[in-house]
Amino acid sequence: MKTIALGSDRAAKIMAVRASVARVAAIDPDWGNVNVVARRVETNVPSMPLTDWQLMQGAQERALAVRDSLRSRRLEADIYVGLEGGFHSVSIEGEWHTFLRGWAYATDGERGAFGAAPSITVPPHIVKSVVEGRRELGTVIDEVTGGRDIRSKQGAWGVLSRDLVTRSMSFELALIAAFAPFYNSRMYLQ
Repeated sequence: MKTIALGSDRAAKIMAVRASVARVAAIDPDWGNVNVVARRVETNVPSMPLTDWQLMQGAQERALAVRDSLRSRRLEADIYVGLEGGFHSVSIEGEWHTFLRGWAYATDGERGAFGAAPSITVPPHIVKSVVEGRRELGTVIDEVTGGRDIRSKQGAWGVLSRDLVTRSMSFELALIAAFAPFYNSRMYLQ
C-alpha cells in the first residue's frame, strides 16, 4: 500500500488528493491502493498568498513540513504533498488582472515536482477587499455570498464558476501535474 501525506487537514484538499490518486490509478495500478494521511502544518508564507512565488513556496513548505512531522514520529510516506491557493496578479498593457490560482508540490524526499491549477479571474471588488483590507479570501467570499466556511466546501472557485469547478477540482489538476514524475517516471528519469 502506498501512503501519501498531505500537509493540510482541509476537506477540499483531502478530496483533491483522493480524486487525483483515483485518476492516476486508472493508468497505473500501483496507485490503486493508497492511504492518505492529512496533517495540519504551518508555513512561513502569508495566510493569503498574493504571488505565484508565495503560492509555490507555501506548497513546498507544506510538503516538507508534513514530511518532518511524520518523521519526528518515526513514520514515513511514499509521497509528501503540499497545496496552496491564493492570488496571482499581472499587468497587461497597464491594466492589472488578478487570478485565483493554486499550486501543488509533491516529493518522495529525493525529488520533487510542482503542478499548477487552472486560473480564474477574480472580480475587482473581491480583490480590493482581500488586498487592501489585508483579509483572507475565505472570509471575503463568506461575506459576499452570505455563506459560512465556503473554503471547506466548493471554495471561491465554486462561487466564481457557479460550481462548474470547485476548489477541490482545481487542486486535483495541480496534483495530477505534480505527481507526473512519480507515475510517469520513464519520461522524467532520462
